[in-house]
Amino acid sequence: MKILTFGASNTKNSINKALARFTATLVPGAEIEVLDLSDYDLPIYSEDLEKEIGQHPAAKAFFEKIGAADGVIVSFAEHNGSYTAAYKNLFDWASRIDQKVFQNKPTVYLSTSPGPGGAASVLASAKDSAQFFGVDLKAAVSVPDFYDVFNAETGCIDEPNALADLIAAAETLTLREAA
Repeated sequence: MKILTFGASNTKNSINKALARFTATLVPGAEIEVLDLSDYDLPIYSEDLEKEIGQHPAAKAFFEKIGAADGVIVSFAEHNGSYTAAYKNLFDWASRIDQKVFQNKPTVYLSTSPGPGGAASVLASAKDSAQFFGVDLKAAVSVPDFYDVFNAETGCIDEPNALADLIAAAETLTLREAA
């Protein structure tokens, strides 16, 4: 099973990328591909620019990566209660290829932050709109207080409750294969 995972942020040391990567390791036998949104450099989306240049190659590449995966794990960073500009822009470009950006792939949504909110606002927004974008949403988990539950040396979540939630979420992707 090929799992595509990414943090919806272009921050070099994104805690959401770390959470997504770790959660992907909890999917038994998964072949994991970790995307870095910094590799998808696009101009700010506008209809005028799309008319001028057409579908952007970086958006096509992102869309194709999702299409080639058996499952997707994405962890949303929260900027002022919403998506990061990097993710929103890439998503806007990709949605012009096909509104069903996630192509009905089984998907786990995550979010985390250094504080007690766990980026729950952006996660709620993503969950609310998932049905419109071809997301077969299997689970959604917010992990608050990232630096208190994440072991930087091992790259693992150590806190038992957060770990149990992430294991359960990862297992939802394997249930599809067993069916």
